Amino acid sequence: MNTIEYFKERFDQIQSENGSNGLGSLRQAAFNAFSKMGIPTVKHEEWKYTRISGAFNKEYKFPVNRMVNHLSEDDLKAIRLPGSEQANELVFVNGIFSFPLSVIPSAELIVLPLQEASSNEYKDIVVKHLGHSSNYLKDGINALNTAFVQDGIFIHVKKGQVTQHPVYIYNITDARSDNIFSQPRSLLHISENAQVQLVETYATIGLGESFTNQVMEIIVEKDAMVEYYKIQNDAGHTNQVSSTHIRQIGKSYIHTVVISLNGGIVRNNLNVVLEAEHCEAHLYGLYFPMGQTHIDNHTVVDNVKPNCLSNELYKGILNDNASAVFNGKIFVQPNAQKTNAYQSNKNILLSNSASVNTKPQLEIFADDVKCSHGCTVGRLNEEGLFYLRSRGISEKIAKSLLVHAFAIDILEHIKPEPIRMYVDRLISERLEFNIT
Repeated sequence: MNTIEYFKERFDQIQSENGSNGLGSLRQAAFNAFSKMGIPTVKHEEWKYTRISGAFNKEYKFPVNRMVNHLSEDDLKAIRLPGSEQANELVFVNGIFSFPLSVIPSAELIVLPLQEASSNEYKDIVVKHLGHSSNYLKDGINALNTAFVQDGIFIHVKKGQVTQHPVYIYNITDARSDNIFSQPRSLLHISENAQVQLVETYATIGLGESFTNQVMEIIVEKDAMVEYYKIQNDAGHTNQVSSTHIRQIGKSYIHTVVISLNGGIVRNNLNVVLEAEHCEAHLYGLYFPMGQTHIDNHTVVDNVKPNCLSNELYKGILNDNASAVFNGKIFVQPNAQKTNAYQSNKNILLSNSASVNTKPQLEIFADDVKCSHGCTVGRLNEEGLFYLRSRGISEKIAKSLLVHAFAIDILEHIKPEPIRMYVDRLISERLEFNIT
Protein backbone atom coordinates (compact mmCIF):
# COMPACT_ATOMS: atom_id res chain seq x y z
CA MET A 1 0.00 0.00 0.00
CA ASN A 2 1.46 3.38 -0.98
CA THR A 3 1.30 6.45 1.22
CA ILE A 4 -1.69 8.02 -0.57
CA GLU A 5 -3.73 4.83 -0.22
CA TYR A 6 -2.77 4.69 3.43
CA PHE A 7 -4.03 8.26 3.90
CA LYS A 8 -7.37 7.26 2.33
CA GLU A 9 -7.72 4.24 4.59
CA ARG A 10 -6.94 6.24 7.72
CA PHE A 11 -9.28 9.06 6.67
CA ASP A 12 -12.18 6.66 6.16
CA GLN A 13 -11.50 5.24 9.60
CA ILE A 14 -11.54 8.68 11.23
CA GLN A 15 -14.74 9.67 9.47
CA SER A 16 -16.47 6.45 10.51
CA GLU A 17 -15.50 7.13 14.12
CA ASN A 18 -16.16 10.89 14.16
CA GLY A 19 -18.06 11.71 10.97
CA SER A 20 -21.17 13.00 12.71
CA ASN A 21 -19.38 15.62 14.80
CA GLY A 22 -19.01 19.32 13.99
CA LEU A 23 -15.72 18.93 12.10
CA GLY A 24 -16.79 16.03 9.88
CA SER A 25 -17.93 18.13 6.93
CA LEU A 26 -14.80 20.30 7.12
CA ARG A 27 -12.62 17.20 7.04
CA GLN A 28 -14.52 15.71 4.09
CA ALA A 29 -14.23 18.89 2.02
CA ALA A 30 -10.51 19.08 2.79
CA PHE A 31 -9.89 15.45 1.84
CA ASN A 32 -11.75 15.99 -1.43
CA ALA A 33 -9.43 18.93 -2.10
CA PHE A 34 -6.39 16.80 -1.25
CA SER A 35 -7.57 14.03 -3.59
CA LYS A 36 -7.90 16.59 -6.38
CA MET A 37 -4.62 18.46 -5.81
CA GLY A 38 -2.40 15.68 -4.48
CA ILE A 39 1.15 16.19 -3.25
CA PRO A 40 2.73 19.25 -4.92
CA THR A 41 5.52 18.68 -7.43
CA VAL A 42 8.03 21.07 -8.98
CA LYS A 43 5.36 21.89 -11.60
CA HIS A 44 3.49 23.70 -8.82
CA GLU A 45 4.86 27.26 -8.94
CA GLU A 46 4.92 27.62 -5.14
CA TRP A 47 6.98 24.41 -4.84
CA LYS A 48 9.26 24.94 -7.82
CA TYR A 49 12.52 24.68 -5.86
CA THR A 50 11.44 22.24 -3.12
CA ARG A 51 11.02 18.60 -4.04
CA ILE A 52 8.67 17.51 -1.29
CA SER A 53 7.06 14.57 -3.11
CA GLY A 54 10.05 12.31 -2.44
CA ALA A 55 9.50 12.64 1.30
CA PHE A 56 6.15 10.88 0.89
CA ASN A 57 7.77 7.76 -0.58
CA LYS A 58 8.10 6.26 2.88
CA GLU A 59 6.05 3.89 4.96
CA TYR A 60 4.68 6.19 7.65
CA LYS A 61 2.42 5.41 10.56
CA PHE A 62 -0.30 7.68 11.83
CA PRO A 63 -0.51 7.70 15.64
CA VAL A 64 -3.33 5.48 16.85
CA ASN A 65 -2.92 5.86 20.60
CA ARG A 66 -4.62 9.12 21.56
CA MET A 67 -3.37 8.87 25.17
CA VAL A 68 0.04 10.24 24.34
CA ASN A 69 1.57 10.58 27.79
CA HIS A 70 4.24 7.91 27.44
CA LEU A 71 7.21 10.27 27.25
CA SER A 72 9.49 10.18 30.27
CA GLU A 73 10.64 13.19 32.25
CA ASP A 74 14.11 12.71 30.77
CA ASP A 75 12.60 12.85 27.27
CA LEU A 76 10.95 16.17 28.05
CA LYS A 77 13.94 17.58 29.91
CA ALA A 78 16.13 17.22 26.83
CA ILE A 79 13.62 19.18 24.75
CA ARG A 80 12.49 21.94 27.11
CA LEU A 81 13.39 25.52 26.20
CA PRO A 82 15.08 27.93 28.61
CA GLY A 83 12.60 29.69 30.84
CA SER A 84 10.19 26.74 30.76
CA GLU A 85 9.73 26.85 34.52
CA GLN A 86 7.97 30.21 34.04
CA ALA A 87 6.00 29.22 30.92
CA ASN A 88 2.78 27.59 29.81
CA GLU A 89 3.93 24.37 28.17
CA LEU A 90 1.69 22.87 25.50
CA VAL A 91 2.90 19.49 24.25
CA PHE A 92 2.01 17.71 21.01
CA VAL A 93 3.29 14.14 20.60
CA ASN A 94 3.09 12.72 17.09
CA GLY A 95 0.63 15.47 16.21
CA ILE A 96 -1.74 14.73 19.10
CA PHE A 97 -2.13 17.24 21.91
CA SER A 98 -1.38 15.80 25.35
CA PHE A 99 -3.10 17.41 28.32
CA PRO A 100 -1.25 15.17 30.84
CA LEU A 101 2.14 16.38 29.57
CA SER A 102 1.12 20.04 29.32
CA VAL A 103 1.36 22.64 32.08
CA ILE A 104 -0.91 25.72 31.98
CA PRO A 105 -0.38 28.06 34.97
CA SER A 106 -1.86 31.20 33.36
CA ALA A 107 -5.49 31.80 34.30
CA GLU A 108 -5.78 34.18 31.33
CA LEU A 109 -5.35 31.24 28.96
CA ILE A 110 -8.08 28.79 27.96
CA VAL A 111 -6.93 25.61 26.21
CA LEU A 112 -9.54 23.18 24.90
CA PRO A 113 -9.66 20.30 22.45
CA LEU A 114 -10.58 21.75 19.07
CA GLN A 115 -13.46 19.32 18.83
CA GLU A 116 -14.92 20.56 22.11
CA ALA A 117 -14.49 24.23 21.17
CA SER A 118 -16.39 23.60 17.93
CA SER A 119 -19.55 22.76 19.92
CA ASN A 120 -19.49 25.08 22.97
CA GLU A 121 -19.50 28.88 23.47
CA TYR A 122 -16.52 29.23 21.10
CA LYS A 123 -18.32 27.53 18.24
CA ASP A 124 -18.80 30.74 16.22
CA ILE A 125 -15.07 31.52 16.37
CA VAL A 126 -14.12 28.02 15.26
CA VAL A 127 -16.66 27.91 12.44
CA LYS A 128 -15.67 31.35 11.17
CA HIS A 129 -11.88 31.01 11.29
CA LEU A 130 -10.84 27.34 11.19
CA GLY A 131 -9.53 26.50 7.75
CA HIS A 132 -9.12 30.10 6.55
CA SER A 133 -5.48 29.30 5.66
CA SER A 134 -6.72 27.26 2.69
CA ASN A 135 -7.61 30.55 0.97
CA TYR A 136 -3.88 31.27 0.73
CA LEU A 137 -2.25 27.82 0.83
CA LYS A 138 -3.79 26.19 -2.19
CA ASP A 139 -1.99 22.87 -2.16
CA GLY A 140 -2.65 19.30 -1.11
CA ILE A 141 -0.43 19.42 1.98
CA ASN A 142 -2.46 22.11 3.72
CA ALA A 143 -5.67 20.30 2.75
CA LEU A 144 -4.25 17.06 4.14
CA ASN A 145 -3.79 18.58 7.59
CA THR A 146 -7.38 19.82 7.65
CA ALA A 147 -8.65 16.46 6.44
CA PHE A 148 -7.21 14.82 9.56
CA VAL A 149 -8.03 17.52 12.10
CA GLN A 150 -9.28 15.76 15.23
CA ASP A 151 -6.77 16.06 18.08
CA GLY A 152 -5.84 19.71 17.74
CA ILE A 153 -6.40 22.45 20.28
CA PHE A 154 -8.19 25.78 20.61
CA ILE A 155 -6.33 28.47 22.55
CA HIS A 156 -8.19 31.54 23.77
CA VAL A 157 -6.65 34.56 25.49
CA LYS A 158 -9.32 36.40 27.47
CA LYS A 159 -10.35 39.96 26.65
CA GLY A 160 -8.11 42.63 28.14
CA GLN A 161 -5.72 40.08 29.65
CA VAL A 162 -1.94 39.94 29.40
CA THR A 163 -0.62 36.41 29.81
CA GLN A 164 1.78 36.46 32.73
CA HIS A 165 3.70 33.49 31.33
CA PRO A 166 4.82 32.90 27.73
CA VAL A 167 3.28 30.00 25.83
CA TYR A 168 5.79 27.33 24.77
CA ILE A 169 4.48 24.89 22.16
CA TYR A 170 6.48 21.68 21.73
CA ASN A 171 5.92 19.59 18.59
CA ILE A 172 7.51 16.25 19.52
CA THR A 173 7.80 13.25 17.24
CA ASP A 174 8.47 9.89 18.87
CA ALA A 175 10.08 7.88 16.06
CA ARG A 176 11.77 5.25 18.19
CA SER A 177 9.76 2.36 16.79
CA ASP A 178 8.17 3.56 13.50
CA ASN A 179 8.35 6.16 10.79
CA ILE A 180 5.85 8.78 11.93
CA PHE A 181 3.61 11.16 9.99
CA SER A 182 2.22 13.76 12.39
CA GLN A 183 -0.16 16.66 11.80
CA PRO A 184 -0.46 19.09 14.73
CA ARG A 185 -3.30 21.59 14.38
CA SER A 186 -4.14 24.61 16.51
CA LEU A 187 -6.46 27.61 16.38
CA LEU A 188 -5.56 30.61 18.55
CA HIS A 189 -7.92 33.46 19.33
CA ILE A 190 -6.34 36.56 20.86
CA SER A 191 -9.20 38.67 22.24
CA GLU A 192 -9.55 42.43 22.19
CA ASN A 193 -6.80 44.27 24.08
CA ALA A 194 -5.04 41.01 25.02
CA GLN A 195 -1.32 40.21 24.81
CA VAL A 196 0.59 36.95 24.47
CA GLN A 197 4.08 35.62 23.71
CA LEU A 198 4.24 32.36 21.73
CA VAL A 199 7.35 30.22 21.24
CA GLU A 200 7.15 27.10 19.08
CA THR A 201 9.79 24.41 18.61
CA TYR A 202 10.19 20.94 17.09
CA ALA A 203 12.06 17.83 18.21
CA THR A 204 12.27 14.20 17.11
CA ILE A 205 13.13 11.34 19.46
CA GLY A 206 14.55 8.24 17.81
CA LEU A 207 16.09 7.40 14.45
CA GLY A 208 12.94 6.69 12.43
CA GLU A 209 11.94 8.86 9.49
CA SER A 210 9.41 11.55 10.34
CA PHE A 211 7.25 14.06 8.52
CA THR A 212 5.49 16.86 10.41
CA ASN A 213 2.70 18.69 8.60
CA GLN A 214 1.69 21.42 11.02
CA VAL A 215 -0.88 24.22 10.71
CA MET A 216 -1.44 27.04 13.20
CA GLU A 217 -4.10 29.68 12.61
CA ILE A 218 -4.06 32.84 14.75
CA ILE A 219 -6.85 35.42 14.97
CA VAL A 220 -5.87 38.80 16.45
CA GLU A 221 -8.64 41.14 17.63
CA LYS A 222 -8.64 44.92 18.10
CA ASP A 223 -5.80 46.42 20.17
CA ALA A 224 -4.23 43.00 20.76
CA MET A 225 -0.49 42.30 20.64
CA VAL A 226 1.11 39.01 19.62
CA GLU A 227 4.76 37.95 19.63
CA TYR A 228 5.44 34.68 17.83
CA TYR A 229 8.80 32.89 17.72
CA LYS A 230 9.53 29.65 15.84
CA ILE A 231 12.74 27.65 16.36
CA GLN A 232 13.56 24.75 14.01
CA ASN A 233 16.62 22.71 14.90
CA ASP A 234 15.53 19.11 14.39
CA ALA A 235 17.48 16.07 13.20
CA GLY A 236 18.67 15.62 9.62
CA HIS A 237 16.35 12.64 9.00
CA THR A 238 13.21 14.70 9.65
CA ASN A 239 11.06 16.67 7.24
CA GLN A 240 8.41 19.26 7.99
CA VAL A 241 5.97 21.68 6.48
CA SER A 242 5.04 24.31 9.05
CA SER A 243 2.26 26.77 8.23
CA THR A 244 1.39 29.79 10.35
CA HIS A 245 -1.60 31.86 9.26
CA ILE A 246 -2.23 35.14 11.11
CA ARG A 247 -5.33 37.30 10.63
CA GLN A 248 -5.38 40.80 12.10
CA ILE A 249 -9.13 41.39 12.11
CA GLY A 250 -8.86 44.49 14.31
CA LYS A 251 -6.28 47.24 14.67
CA SER A 252 -3.45 45.23 16.22
CA TYR A 253 0.30 44.55 16.41
CA ILE A 254 2.16 41.35 15.58
CA HIS A 255 5.86 40.52 15.77
CA THR A 256 7.23 37.25 14.35
CA VAL A 257 10.73 35.72 14.26
CA VAL A 258 11.45 32.40 12.50
CA ILE A 259 14.79 30.68 13.17
CA SER A 260 15.56 27.67 10.93
CA LEU A 261 18.81 25.80 11.50
CA ASN A 262 18.54 22.09 10.86
CA GLY A 263 16.39 19.33 9.38
CA GLY A 264 16.03 17.45 6.11
CA ILE A 265 13.47 19.44 4.14
CA VAL A 266 12.02 22.37 6.07
CA ARG A 267 9.20 24.40 4.52
CA ASN A 268 7.77 27.43 6.33
CA ASN A 269 4.57 29.11 5.19
CA LEU A 270 3.90 32.38 7.00
CA ASN A 271 0.80 34.35 6.00
CA VAL A 272 -0.18 37.66 7.57
CA VAL A 273 -3.51 39.18 6.54
CA LEU A 274 -4.10 42.78 7.64
CA GLU A 275 -7.88 42.98 7.60
CA ALA A 276 -8.35 46.19 9.61
CA GLU A 277 -7.05 49.73 9.37
CA HIS A 278 -3.87 50.77 11.20
CA CYS A 279 -2.54 47.25 11.68
CA GLU A 280 1.19 46.77 12.16
CA ALA A 281 3.16 43.62 11.34
CA HIS A 282 6.87 42.83 11.69
CA LEU A 283 8.34 39.66 10.17
CA TYR A 284 11.91 38.54 10.77
CA GLY A 285 13.66 35.34 9.82
CA LEU A 286 17.10 33.72 9.96
CA TYR A 287 18.00 30.47 8.21
CA PHE A 288 21.42 28.87 8.64
CA PRO A 289 21.38 25.40 7.01
CA MET A 290 24.40 23.14 6.72
CA GLY A 291 25.09 19.67 5.36
CA GLN A 292 22.28 18.62 2.99
CA THR A 293 19.53 20.63 4.70
CA HIS A 294 17.02 22.45 2.50
CA ILE A 295 15.03 25.35 3.99
CA ASP A 296 12.19 27.03 2.12
CA ASN A 297 10.55 30.19 3.49
CA HIS A 298 7.35 31.35 1.81
CA THR A 299 5.75 34.50 3.21
CA VAL A 300 2.61 36.40 2.27
CA VAL A 301 1.65 39.83 3.60
CA ASP A 302 -1.82 40.75 2.36
CA ASN A 303 -2.84 44.38 2.93
CA VAL A 304 -6.62 44.40 2.73
CA LYS A 305 -7.41 47.68 4.51
CA PRO A 306 -5.75 51.13 4.34
CA ASN A 307 -3.20 52.77 6.64
CA CYS A 308 -1.29 49.60 7.54
CA LEU A 309 2.44 49.06 8.07
CA SER A 310 4.48 45.92 7.51
CA ASN A 311 8.23 45.39 7.66
CA GLU A 312 9.91 42.13 6.65
CA LEU A 313 13.58 41.16 6.91
CA TYR A 314 14.84 37.62 6.27
CA LYS A 315 18.53 36.67 6.28
CA GLY A 316 20.19 33.47 5.15
CA ILE A 317 23.60 31.92 5.83
CA LEU A 318 24.36 28.76 3.86
CA ASN A 319 27.26 26.34 4.15
CA ASP A 320 28.31 22.92 2.81
CA ASN A 321 25.75 21.54 0.31
CA ALA A 322 22.81 23.27 1.92
CA SER A 323 20.14 25.01 -0.14
CA ALA A 324 17.43 27.54 0.62
CA VAL A 325 14.47 29.31 -0.90
CA PHE A 326 12.95 32.65 -0.02
CA ASN A 327 9.69 33.58 -1.74
CA GLY A 328 8.07 36.65 -0.24
CA LYS A 329 4.89 38.26 -1.55
CA ILE A 330 3.31 41.55 -0.59
CA PHE A 331 -0.21 42.20 -1.81
CA VAL A 332 -1.77 45.67 -1.63
CA GLN A 333 -5.48 45.37 -2.37
CA PRO A 334 -7.45 48.16 -4.13
CA ASN A 335 -8.88 49.55 -0.86
CA ALA A 336 -5.53 49.48 0.97
CA GLN A 337 -4.49 53.07 0.33
CA LYS A 338 -1.77 54.66 2.50
CA THR A 339 -0.06 51.27 2.90
CA ASN A 340 3.59 51.17 3.95
CA ALA A 341 5.15 47.79 3.19
CA TYR A 342 8.83 46.88 3.11
CA GLN A 343 10.58 43.59 2.37
CA SER A 344 14.24 42.59 2.24
CA ASN A 345 16.09 39.28 1.86
CA LYS A 346 19.88 39.05 2.29
CA ASN A 347 22.03 35.94 1.89
CA ILE A 348 25.63 34.89 2.45
CA LEU A 349 27.07 31.75 0.84
CA LEU A 350 29.94 30.23 2.81
CA SER A 351 30.75 27.45 0.34
CA ASN A 352 30.84 26.99 -3.42
CA SER A 353 28.26 24.20 -3.28
CA ALA A 354 25.63 26.07 -1.24
CA SER A 355 22.75 27.68 -3.17
CA VAL A 356 19.76 29.93 -2.64
CA ASN A 357 16.80 30.92 -4.79
CA THR A 358 15.22 34.21 -3.75
CA LYS A 359 12.14 35.87 -5.18
CA PRO A 360 10.71 38.94 -3.42
CA GLN A 361 7.48 40.13 -5.04
CA LEU A 362 5.07 43.06 -4.93
CA GLU A 363 1.52 43.05 -6.32
CA ILE A 364 0.05 46.50 -5.85
CA PHE A 365 -3.52 47.43 -6.83
CA ALA A 366 -3.63 50.81 -5.06
CA ASP A 367 -1.96 54.05 -6.11
CA ASP A 368 -1.19 55.87 -2.84
CA VAL A 369 1.31 53.54 -1.16
CA LYS A 370 4.96 53.28 -0.14
CA CYS A 371 6.37 49.84 -0.86
CA SER A 372 9.83 48.42 -1.52
CA HIS A 373 11.47 45.05 -1.87
CA GLY A 374 14.93 43.70 -2.62
CA CYS A 375 17.37 40.84 -2.22
CA THR A 376 21.12 40.21 -2.16
CA VAL A 377 23.26 37.09 -2.48
CA GLY A 378 27.01 37.21 -1.90
CA ARG A 379 30.10 36.15 0.02
CA LEU A 380 31.56 37.42 3.26
CA ASN A 381 32.82 40.98 3.08
CA GLU A 382 36.44 40.72 1.94
CA GLU A 383 37.38 44.14 3.28
CA GLY A 384 35.99 43.32 6.69
CA LEU A 385 37.78 39.98 6.69
CA PHE A 386 41.05 41.64 5.69
CA TYR A 387 40.68 44.26 8.43
CA LEU A 388 40.16 41.64 11.15
CA ARG A 389 43.04 39.49 9.83
CA SER A 390 45.33 42.55 9.85
CA ARG A 391 44.59 42.93 13.56
CA GLY A 392 45.98 39.47 14.29
CA ILE A 393 42.65 37.61 14.36
CA SER A 394 42.71 34.14 12.83
CA GLU A 395 40.75 33.54 9.63
CA LYS A 396 38.29 31.17 11.32
CA ILE A 397 37.49 33.58 14.15
CA ALA A 398 37.29 36.52 11.73
CA LYS A 399 34.73 34.66 9.59
CA SER A 400 32.74 33.73 12.69
CA LEU A 401 32.65 37.35 13.84
CA LEU A 402 31.42 38.56 10.47
CA VAL A 403 28.73 35.89 10.22
CA HIS A 404 27.55 36.56 13.76
CA ALA A 405 27.38 40.29 13.01
CA PHE A 406 25.27 39.46 9.94
CA ALA A 407 22.88 37.35 12.04
CA ILE A 408 22.58 39.75 14.97
CA ASP A 409 20.11 41.95 13.04
CA ILE A 410 17.60 39.13 13.42
CA LEU A 411 18.58 37.84 16.86
CA GLU A 412 18.07 41.23 18.47
CA HIS A 413 14.38 41.04 17.52
CA ILE A 414 13.86 38.02 19.81
CA LYS A 415 12.46 39.89 22.79
CA PRO A 416 12.33 37.16 25.51
CA GLU A 417 15.87 37.10 26.89
CA PRO A 418 16.07 33.33 27.65
CA ILE A 419 15.02 32.49 24.08
CA ARG A 420 17.34 35.09 22.54
CA MET A 421 20.32 33.77 24.51
CA TYR A 422 19.40 30.20 23.60
CA VAL A 423 19.29 30.95 19.87
CA ASP A 424 22.47 33.01 20.09
CA ARG A 425 24.20 30.03 21.69
CA LEU A 426 23.01 27.71 18.91
CA ILE A 427 24.39 30.10 16.30
CA SER A 428 27.68 30.52 18.17
CA GLU A 429 28.15 26.76 18.51
CA ARG A 430 27.48 26.31 14.80
CA LEU A 431 30.04 28.98 13.95
CA GLU A 432 32.66 27.59 16.33
CA PHE A 433 32.61 24.08 14.91
CA ASN A 434 31.69 24.54 11.26
CA ILE A 435 33.27 27.68 9.85
CA THR A 436 36.38 26.76 7.82
